[in-house]
Parts: sequence; C-alpha cells; structure tokens
Amino acid sequence: MLDLNRLKALHAVAVYGSIGAAAEALLVTPSAISQQLAKLERETGAVLIERNGRGVRLTDAAGLLAEHAERILALVETAEADFEALRGEVVGRLTVAAFPTAARGILPRALSLMKARHPDLGAVLYEREPERQIREVARGEIDLAVVQDWLNRPMALPEGLSRTALLDDVADVVVPSGHPLARKPGVRMSDLAGDCWISSTPGTVCHDFLIFLLRSEEHEPQIVCMADEYPTQLALVAAGHGCALIPRLGRGALPEGVEVLSIQPPPTRRIYAVWRSDAARRPAIRAAVDALASTCSELPAG
Repeated sequence: MLDLNRLKALHAVAVYGSIGAAAEALLVTPSAISQQLAKLERETGAVLIERNGRGVRLTDAAGLLAEHAERILALVETAEADFEALRGEVVGRLTVAAFPTAARGILPRALSLMKARHPDLGAVLYEREPERQIREVARGEIDLAVVQDWLNRPMALPEGLSRTALLDDVADVVVPSGHPLARKPGVRMSDLAGDCWISSTPGTVCHDFLIFLLRSEEHEPQIVCMADEYPTQLALVAAGHGCALIPRLGRGALPEGVEVLSIQPPPTRRIYAVWRSDAARRPAIRAAVDALASTCSELPAG
C-alpha cells in the first residue's frame, strides 16, 4: 500500500520543482524528502527521481504517480473535513497566513479569540505576501489566508478557493505638519500631484496602487524614498521628506510632526479571508473566519 507521507513528498517535489523547495514547503529537511522518495521507489519498484545537473527531475512514472497523489491528497482533505464536520468539534491544527499589516493589526486579537473560544484548536500564524498566500492555500500548505485587494489589482482566486470579505480599509495621505494642505479637511490626489512621495518598494501592492492613483490624475509620481514598513514611512514624513499613502489598519500611533489628510474619493482596499472550498466544512475554518470577522468589526473606523 502506498504511504501517504511519501506521496505528499513526491507531490511537493512535482509542484515546487526541487527537493529543497519541497522541504521548505513541508517544513522538513531536504534529507527527509530524499528518504521518503527513496522509500517510495522501493515501494513501487520504479525509478522516480533522476539527477539533472545540480537538481533532479521526475521520471514519467513519477509524473503519473504525482498526478494520482494530488487527487488522493484532495480526497483525504475532504474526508478529514467531513469527519470534523460530523463531530462538530473545533479541534486540531490550523495554519493561517496574513500579509504584514494584517498579521500585526488583525491576527493577534483574532488568535486570542480563537484560543478563548476553542482551546483545543492550535492555530499557527505565518506572515506572507498576498501572492504567496494564495498559492500556498491552493496547494494545501496553508489552511486559511488573510489577503488584500486594491482597486487596480483585483484579486483573482484560483478554482477551488472560497473567500469572504472582512474589512474595507481606507487609506489616507500623511503629510508633514508644515505642508500647505495640512489643515484642509479633505483633498483630492490631484491636489498633491506635485509633491514628493514615500512609497513601498516597486513590485509591492501598495507601491503599485500609489503609482496607479497618481497616474490616474495624469501626474507622474516623484518617489524620493522607499520603505516597506509603515512606521518607517511615517518617520520619513515627519522628517519632511515627502508624503505617504497609509492604510488606516497599518497606521498605528502617529509620530509628532505629521498630519493626516482624508482623500476624496477615499482610496480603499478590501481585506478577505480565503480558504480551500473542499475544507469549508471544517469547524476549525468556520471558527477562524468568525474570529477574524469579530476582530475586524471591532476595529476603530480610523
């Protein structure tokens, strides 16, 4: 009989393309993956892995077995979800991923709620960027993800995933206290088109959204500083180096020397919980989504 853990190791190598990447995804050592594959070769009597330069490649037999393994692992997950649903108990281990702002602003309270309501549920948090989260949920490496969706980059879910909206997070522009618009109750992005900006690094969702907003006003952004952490961006604003677009969830305590401007229309990102549809019957998934929704409903409006 084929061993499930060995099939999981083979499937991970097929998905990630190397033993090292598979080991990282499954949180084991590369030698553990190699041992599982060697045992699977003895078990099947077939060569599954061939050396290819410094790496490996799957044989035709391995490719066929990996396809079956994907279906088997999906069936196992469905069976586990059905069994948990039958028992109706919120137990076991739940892996949750969140992008950095949500990991700081939502998950601590949500995890505490889960622990208080369901002491037999063990939740593990990973901080991840949204694109990686979606891949990991789709592949079954993470049970639940908290992701963000900006207007210029709507979130496309792969088949087999479900989602629910948790929060609409408004972004404001933070300017130095001496800025000419510092006391104005509401401004448009076009009013700030000639300013210097502090942004996240290129390729990040927040950087791309700032560029999108300014170019929508037919102004080319003047990016003078780049930092991925919002507290760093705020410190740069306070020092007078430029303006920054900061979502309210990520803002935290404001340093002295800055003012917050409400933008009209308000730039907004939507925050979602995402999980595999086959696992939706797990009481643990429902409990986690409920805790996330409760936490988001209690967040201040900004």
